[in-house]
Amino acid sequence: MLAWICYAICAVVWGSTYFAIAVGIESFTPFGLVATRFTVGGLLAILLGRILKEPLPLKRDLPHLMLVGALLLSGSNALVTWSESRVSSGVAAIVCALVPVALALWSRETLGARTWIGLALGLLGVGVLTDPFNGKAHAGGGYLLGIGALLLATTIWSYGTLHGKKHIQGSGLITQVGVQMLTAAVIGLVLAPLTGGYTHHPLTLKAGLAALYLGVFGSLIAFSAYIYLAKAWSPAKMGTYAYLNPLVAVLLGSLYLAEPFNLRMAMGMLVILAGVAIVQIRPRSRLLPLKTAPVAVREEVA
Repeated sequence: MLAWICYAICAVVWGSTYFAIAVGIESFTPFGLVATRFTVGGLLAILLGRILKEPLPLKRDLPHLMLVGALLLSGSNALVTWSESRVSSGVAAIVCALVPVALALWSRETLGARTWIGLALGLLGVGVLTDPFNGKAHAGGGYLLGIGALLLATTIWSYGTLHGKKHIQGSGLITQVGVQMLTAAVIGLVLAPLTGGYTHHPLTLKAGLAALYLGVFGSLIAFSAYIYLAKAWSPAKMGTYAYLNPLVAVLLGSLYLAEPFNLRMAMGMLVILAGVAIVQIRPRSRLLPLKTAPVAVREEVA
C-alpha cells in the first residue's frame, strides 16, 4: 500500500510542478531555481530526519548519494527547466514521458509483450493529450537544442535512478534524500553565478511561492516518495508515473486556470490510463490441471 501511495504522490505532485516551474523561471534562472528549491527541501529533509532519529547515511553510501543528487536533481532538473524556454510544454511532456522506456532499457529489464504494449500505449496517449506538434511546438529559437536537452535529461534521470537503486544500501530514507538535495543545492549555488546569476528579473511573490512549493512538495515530499518507489518496484512499472504527470497537469489547468479541455484530450487520457493499467495490473496466475501439478504459470515481468 505504501508503494501505491508513493506512486500517487509522484504522479499528482510532479504533475503540478510543470506550472510551478513555469512561474518560478519568470524570476529565477534555471540554476537559481535549482539552488533555491533544493536548499529549502534539503534543509527540511535533514531536520526531519533528525526529528525522526533516522540513522546517518553509511560512509560508503555518501559518494553514491551525492552522485544521484547531482545527476537527478541538479543535472536533469536544470536541463528540463532550461528546455522549457525553447520548446512547448507539450513537447517537453512527451519527451519526459520516455522515462519508463529509458528505465527499462537502462536496467536491461526483461519485459513481456504485454508490458511493451502498455508502455507504447502510454507514450501514444501522452502525445494525443499534449498535441505537441500543433504548430506552436517550434516557436522561438533553439528548438533542436531544447529537444537534445530533454533527451539528455531523460537519460541522466534514468541512469541516476538505477545507480541509486543498485548502490545505496543504508537506511534513513529522509536523511539520504536530504544529502542528495543539498548536493544539488551546492551545485546550483556554484553554477548560478556562472550562468546568468540567480535571477534574471526582480523576484516576485508568485515566483517565491513557486520556489517554496517546489522545495517542499516537488522536492522533499515527491522526491522522497520516488526514491522509495525506485527500491520497491521494477523500473518499467515505477516509471509509468511519468505518463500520468501531463494528465494531472492538464486536469489542474482545466479546473483552476480555465485552460481548454476537449475531446482529443479526453481520448488521450483514456489511452494513457489504458497503457498504465496494462503495465500495472498483473493477470491472475492460472493453475495447471490437477493431473500434472498445481504449479502457477509464471507471469510476464512488469
